[in-house]
Parts: sequence; structure tokens; C-alpha cells
Amino acid sequence: MYDHRKIEKKWQARWEKERTFQAPSDTKREKRYVLDMFPYPSSNGLHVGHPEGYTATDIYSRFLRMKGYAVLHPMGWDAFGLPAENFAIKKGVHPAETTKKNIATFKKQIRSLGLSYDWSKEIDTSAPDYYRWTQWLFLELYKRDLAYKRKAPVNWCSGCQTVLANEQVVEGECERCHTGVIQKDLEQWFLKVTAYADRLLADLASIDWPDSIKRAQEHWIGKSEGAIIDFRLNNSPLKISVFTTRPDTLYGVSYLVLAPEHELIKNLKTPIGNIREVKEYIASTRKKTDMERQRVAQKKSGVPLKGITAIHPATKEEVPVWIADYCLASYGTGAVMGVPAHDDRDLAFAKQFKLPIKIVVMPEKADSVIKRSHKAYTGPGILVSSGEWSGMSSEEAKKKIVAAVKGQQTIQYKLRDWLISRQRYWGAPIPIIYCEACGEQAVPESDLPVLLPTDVDFKPTGESPLARSKSFHTVLCPACGKKARRESDTLDTFMCSSWYYLRYPNPHSGDVPFEQESLRYWLPVDMYVGGAEHAVLHLLYARFITKALEDAEFVPFSEPFTRLRNQGLILGEDGEKMSKSRGNVVNPDDIVDAYGADTLRLYEMFMGPFEDAKPWNTNNIMGVRRFLERVWRLYTEHLKKPAAHPPADACIRVIHKTIKKVTEDIPSFRFNTALAALMVCVNTMTDHVLQKNEAVPTYLQESFILLLAPFAPHIAEELWEYMGHPATLTYEPWPSYDTALLTEDTCTITIQINGTRRDSMTVPVPTEEEDIRAQAIERENVKKWIAGKTIKKTIYVEKRLINFVIH
Repeated sequence: MYDHRKIEKKWQARWEKERTFQAPSDTKREKRYVLDMFPYPSSNGLHVGHPEGYTATDIYSRFLRMKGYAVLHPMGWDAFGLPAENFAIKKGVHPAETTKKNIATFKKQIRSLGLSYDWSKEIDTSAPDYYRWTQWLFLELYKRDLAYKRKAPVNWCSGCQTVLANEQVVEGECERCHTGVIQKDLEQWFLKVTAYADRLLADLASIDWPDSIKRAQEHWIGKSEGAIIDFRLNNSPLKISVFTTRPDTLYGVSYLVLAPEHELIKNLKTPIGNIREVKEYIASTRKKTDMERQRVAQKKSGVPLKGITAIHPATKEEVPVWIADYCLASYGTGAVMGVPAHDDRDLAFAKQFKLPIKIVVMPEKADSVIKRSHKAYTGPGILVSSGEWSGMSSEEAKKKIVAAVKGQQTIQYKLRDWLISRQRYWGAPIPIIYCEACGEQAVPESDLPVLLPTDVDFKPTGESPLARSKSFHTVLCPACGKKARRESDTLDTFMCSSWYYLRYPNPHSGDVPFEQESLRYWLPVDMYVGGAEHAVLHLLYARFITKALEDAEFVPFSEPFTRLRNQGLILGEDGEKMSKSRGNVVNPDDIVDAYGADTLRLYEMFMGPFEDAKPWNTNNIMGVRRFLERVWRLYTEHLKKPAAHPPADACIRVIHKTIKKVTEDIPSFRFNTALAALMVCVNTMTDHVLQKNEAVPTYLQESFILLLAPFAPHIAEELWEYMGHPATLTYEPWPSYDTALLTEDTCTITIQINGTRRDSMTVPVPTEEEDIRAQAIERENVKKWIAGKTIKKTIYVEKRLINFVIH
């Protein structure tokens, strides 16, 4: 009997005792560093969606070990964060206590899946011996003028009483407490990620990542080549500078728009005729996030600055000036020129407020017509109604128009510096000291880590709980020795995860953040796997940190993750994303107990392509379980019986083809098709052993177990031992195939009646479909099923099966 509980418990204990998966210290072999995006250890534990990526990297790591590589495959915990602190507020339990408990739960669940992590490399970002180095990293950036503090508008959640990153705002609400988010000006710490914008863009070409992830990063960085053009205000020395990527459309400008936060509004000496309306609009804008304001589909809003006009730099005509929330102070110059005929957003705004629409670029094809009531024409073409530039192509006219109006060619980015301040407790304290005499001072490296205090009240008040701790602020200025005060904000948890991959090779080093010999051997990461929801921020920040460390000569590479693969979501049985609130979460513990870890692993890999979203269906698990039971019976019952006939050439060929298929599919993360090949192989072996009483060579029996091992390691280890091998198969050489045996002289055709297997036969290759149909009908096992019946339809799958649909 296949007793998965006994077998899996046995091998998990043995792997742990023997430290089977510990990364080797031998640095002469070719290495592979395989890494999962480490999880936040929530109180809910794992659901069945989590193991998908973990199983994939485990299969890949086990495969690489058998291929002879030195493999580093670690696991750790992204343990700081808002949920633990909110739980502390609600239940009065310290975040450190709940985090420790949650990590223990996660670790137990992960171990139960038979994942081959090297637990000697485990890290916890909330541990002082880790966040000491997160603080060190901040100080290194601070030394190089890549960390700075300034007042800035931020997303503020009044419910959580903290700053939120853009991705934490959903439909204008906090993703956690669903409180409406507003804009608020606060003194905040930033990292100068914009200094690396060009390199972050250019180096995308050097890494093997999904195109969708690369495009997301390109869009987030948002490089735009264009020009700054000045519009002087009428009867004023002030001017409005606009950034445009389409200076060829300058003659189509019918209005200008300022961001509601634009400094010029405060400096206008000419009275604004509707100043009350303007102030009310500015106040309403502060309730919206930048992402909300940029939505193309939403209805446009804005207010004219009555009494304020600008002079067109080319035509010298007066141009009305508006404020509108779709214009952001943080992008470009905080002002845009409205060209409704040639920009969809400008056209929507012009239609909303009945502003002129001037066509100044026509497509080169004469049969293309632009209608004012239709979409804007945003492509290049020939200039019309553009003074001396009429008749010129867009590309030719751009630079000439910029030069004529004394504009300035420039490049702009949508990318903004990384806001890293958080007004919460459960994070790494920012290592800065404030002295009345000396000002802002960095904490000396010898004084790290700056520890989180315990005398805090977690209740959110709008400032960090650290601000109210007495012990935390008992500090002297490192410059003058006088009493001082620490920075109360903590670091964004993205800061902790921006460098963790560097710590894994030597996580217990107390003197340095990353030991150079092991870092130079293992890094960069060869395969990184995680959800596509991290397409931008985590991945972008990790790339930025790596480049900054390279410039500081701490690491000898510029990209942290050479290859990246994203797993698709595993949805609930209702087709929705799994969540506690929907009640559609499936606990992997229940599946492991009922069916086994190997069954869960195989099911998740067999559901469909790795990168696709897939709905969970508990009923389908039994098909995979039955496959493992067939394997078990084949090896423990059928293969040990003496065979009447020698090995069949057809069976040998199938096994060699399976070796080739699985060998190619695992590195490509085509796990579902690799498993399909293994299932066909088992069926073939079973057919030759049971139906034909033929032998299977021992070396091929062992080859199949080795092929199965990365996917279902517990049953594979047990069968390997059953065949007389006392040592683990973890480091057994991967099977090889004979190319001469990949071509077929014959093939086995499965014969089905109404989808149920009734017989099989071997035919030469090639054999025409008509001949196969004729031979199948004449077989005795088939005749008895079709006697007196009418064959309505015949389905033929080349070289595999023929199915007769009868009634």
C-alpha cells in the first residue's frame, strides 16, 4: 500500500538529519543560485497558491543538483510590515511575538511539502542582525547623496495613520483598511532612484525576464524625449514652462494647464478673478492620489484662471490658462500645453469645456481624414496651419520649431525618487540623529543596529510610535556629544527586500553585510521566481540597490536576477482570487494530510502552464494521486515478477523519449508537459509488463525514478531505496538518452471505445489512418464492444490512439 504519510515523514526527517540540501562549500563547480521571492509570514499561514512557485523552484533545484551543479536554494522571511503592527494594536500582542509564531507555522508547512531549501541560510528581516545591515545600506546611500529628506505630497491613510506607496492605494482607498486616501505634505526620506533611470532602462536588455515585466518597468520609468518651451504670461515677467514630446504640434495649442500644486499659482501678482473657485478645486485635488488623477477614462475636471493668459511663443496670440488635476506637479514641469486635435486626454478636456480644437498635423496618406468629433490624431505626419513649417514632416519640424521659439531639448522621466519613510513601529529605524547644534547626523556604523524600543504605544496617531518612546531618544550627538534625538520614522519594508538576496550566501556573518568570497561565487541569482504583482517596485528597487552597490564597489555585477519567471495565480474553485474574506481559501495542510505532499506538488504543476492563472479543483487531485499509486504498484508489485519476454524495443524508445522531454521541459518551466510525458511513460511500461509480460531493463526502471524525483521526491526516494540503493538519490547523475532511440520504427496505438481504453496494438511507422482503423476493428477485444453497434465517429490521434464513438 502507498502510505504517503509514513513515507513523507520518513524522508523529510532523513533529509533534515543529513542536511541533504545544504549548499556545498566547494567553489570549483559551476553554480546555480535559485531563489523564491521570500514571503511575508502572515497569521493566515500558507494557502495552496503559495506552494506553486516554491514547488517550481524545488523541481528546478533538484534537477540541477542531479546535473552536477552546486546549488544554493535558500528561504527566509520578509517579516517587517503593517499587518503585524495592526494585529498588535488590535490584540495587544507585540509584533515580534506574532512574527515568531507565524514564521514557525510557515516553516512547518513548507517542510511538509518536501521543499529542498538550505535552512542553514535562513534569514529574518525583523531580526537585529539583519536590519543592522539594512541600516548600514541606508547610511552608505546617505554618504553618496542618494538618500535625502524633503517635504513632499504623499498618500496618507487616516485609518492606518501612515504614508502609503502608490501600489497600496486601490480605487482611492487604502488596500488594507479601505479608508479614503488623501494627499498630505510631510517631511519624508527619499532614495534617489531617478539617478539610475537610464541604466535601469538600458540594462533590461541584458536580463532574461518576461517581456510583460520589462514593459511594466519601462512604463514606470517612463523616459520621454522632448523639449521645454516657455509661454510668457501676458502683462507679467513670469512665464509658464511646459514639457512636450510633440513640439511639432505647437501651433495646435489652444490652452495651457497647470498642476493645482504649481508654485506659479501662489506667485501670480495679477489677481485671479475666480480665486475662491480655484482654491476649492485645489483643496479637492488633494483628496486624490496621483494614480487616480492620471486615469484616462475618468471625466476630466478643471478650472480656468480667469484674468490670466499666456502669449503663444510662435503666433503671439493669447492662450487661456487652466488648472486641472490630470496635470501633475511631479512630472515634467508641472504644466502642459493643450493640443486637443493631437492628444486624446487634451481632446477629452477640450470637449468637456468647449475649447478650440486646431488640426496642425495630417497623416501622410491623403485618404485619412481627421474629424473634430472623432479621436485625436496622435501619429506623425505633415504639418498644416503651422506658419512657415506647414508642409514639413513632423520629425523634421520638431527641432526647427524648438530652435525658432528658443526652447530646450531635454529628456524627462515619469520615475520618481523612492519614498522610504513610514510612520509605523514595525520596521527598521532610520539611522539618523538630530542635534540642535549640529543638525542632521548619521548614526556611526559602530553603533548599529539602532534597535527598536519596547516602551511604545502602538496606537496610530499620525506620527511614528517611536516618537513617543523615552528610551529610544536617549542619545548623544555623534559630532558634539550633546543631547540629541533620533529619527522616529522607520524604513519602508521594500528596503529590507531590496538586498536580501545578497545576504543568503553567508547570512551569519557579523562583521560585514555580505562576505565577498561567497558573494562573488554565488551571485547574481540565476533563477528568481515570484508573482507578477512585483513587476515594478520590488524588482526595480532591487535593481537600483544593486547598481548603487556596484558603483560603491561592494558588488561586481549590476543586475541581481539573471532570469525571472512568474507563476500564475491559483484561483479559488469559484474562479476568484483566494482570500479569507471570500471563504475560498484551500489549506495545503489538509491536502497534504489527505493525499500527500507529492500529490499536491504534482497537481499544482499539472494544472496548466506555469505562468497562467488556474482555478483550483479538489476533485481533480485524485487523478494525480492515482498516477502515483500506479507508479507504486508498478515498482513494488509488477516489476519484481519474472517476465516471460525480453524488453520490447517500443518500451525502451518511449523511456528514452521521456528522458529527452523531461530534460528539456524542466529548465523551460514546462512542468505540465513534462508530467504528461511521465504519465504516458508509466502507462507504456505498465502495458508492456502486465499485458505483454515483457521485462523493463533495470537501468531504465531507475532512470524513470530519477526523472520523477524532482516532482515527487518522497515516493521517488522510497522506490530508489526499494531497488537497493541505501543513499539518497539527490545527487545521482541525471539520466541520459540515446538519440538513436528517439526515432520510432513502430508505435503503440491505444484503442478506445467511447473514450474508455479497451485494447492496444503496435503498428509500423508510418501507417495510414485508414489501415489503423481497419486493423483496430478486426481485433477480438474490439469486436465484442462494437458488435451490433454503429460507429458514429472515429477520432484518431497520430501515433497515440484511436477512439470509436458508438451507439
